[in-house]
Amino acid sequence: MTDLAAIKARARRAAAARRAAAHAADAGQAAGMLSSLLAGYRGVPLAGYMPIRTEIDPLPAMAEAAAHGPVAIPVIEAPGQPLRFARWEPDMPLVEGPYGARIPARPEVLTPEILIVPLLAFTRAGARLGYGGGFYDRTLDALRRNGPVLALGFAYAAQEADHLPLEPTDAPLDLIVTESGILTPG
Repeated sequence: MTDLAAIKARARRAAAARRAAAHAADAGQAAGMLSSLLAGYRGVPLAGYMPIRTEIDPLPAMAEAAAHGPVAIPVIEAPGQPLRFARWEPDMPLVEGPYGARIPARPEVLTPEILIVPLLAFTRAGARLGYGGGFYDRTLDALRRNGPVLALGFAYAAQEADHLPLEPTDAPLDLIVTESGILTPG
């Protein structure tokens, strides 16, 4: 294991512990700020995610957005590849996908202009620490080459870090949304 890989592994463990504590204290209202922000983007194709483990839950905001425009969720096609996005609607049939996340039973591909991005940790500068698979980094790189894309990191405020170990391929976030506010990197 390289020094950077070991540093990232330690940072992921610490971030996962902070996120688990915040998740345990969540009263189920964490998506309110995300809903408020997305209200300004009605009708713009967006992608959220199906929360797993202790991830903050974007589903209430996604359901509200789906009443006004297309919403998708990620589908992992293979390791080392960008994500693909399939149209999602509340209460639609879902099946178990790779890595434990649920996906549409009959995927209809959609290209989002806004991505709600899960994470383990973030900085106020817009850095994001994910799970190590690089899926969102590759996906944001590919989408941004084809046009503007707004990357919204969605996390508990407790997931903020002062510093994160980064690599040149780590894609930055445009905004960070927590249960208590919206942060603009800069």
